[in-house]
Amino acid sequence: MNRPFGRLVSLSHIHDPATTPLFPGDPEFRVDTVATIADDGYYLRTVRQGEHTGTHWGAPIHFHADGLAADELDPEDLLLPAVKIDLRAQCAADRDYAITVADLRDWESRHGRIPDCSAIVAWTGWDAKWGSPDFLGIGESAGHQPGFAVDTVEWLLRTGRLGRRGALGIDTFGPDVGTDGGYTVSRLLYRDHRISLECLAGLAELPHTGAWILVGGPRYRAGSGGPATIFGLLP
Repeated sequence: MNRPFGRLVSLSHIHDPATTPLFPGDPEFRVDTVATIADDGYYLRTVRQGEHTGTHWGAPIHFHADGLAADELDPEDLLLPAVKIDLRAQCAADRDYAITVADLRDWESRHGRIPDCSAIVAWTGWDAKWGSPDFLGIGESAGHQPGFAVDTVEWLLRTGRLGRRGALGIDTFGPDVGTDGGYTVSRLLYRDHRISLECLAGLAELPHTGAWILVGGPRYRAGSGGPATIFGLLP
């Protein structure tokens, strides 16, 4: 079969109440069996989870009351060229690491300019912590996770690299550093048609440049986003 890309990879964790970390205050994640083949002739479950449980995406309305909801975005908002910034070393040394403009300029010195309206994906190494207490943090580490610095996102917006359509992606709970309770980066991001891609997985498979990201899954009416199967379309 001929196709316009080389390989398809999953960038999503498996949704499982036993292993999926929950952001503090999020709804309980439950899966209940309501029909079995033995008793009913078919197998069926109900799934109860928040819109931002597990690997998920966020729509502008998530932080702006007048922002676009999930069902108001266009299909092309969910298919974006992707770049991956490998920051595992920095984030391993500092749980509060804030991704800098210098980090992105260094990436561009090796791979070329970040295309406008891209999904800019930060690989912090948090995907390897999935299912363990260290993903959220325990003890003095609780609530500490790396993310994008505010001035870095302002630079991306000012220079057009994060255009009217685009995304910030990350393998943590979200693009903000965990110590920012005001979610400043998210508030900057969620305007126009821009989205977030959160709790990403499989980022070792994503090349630094040349791939596309496709966000799949249901779009809920008036939704703030939703759990997602996110695919990488590799060249």
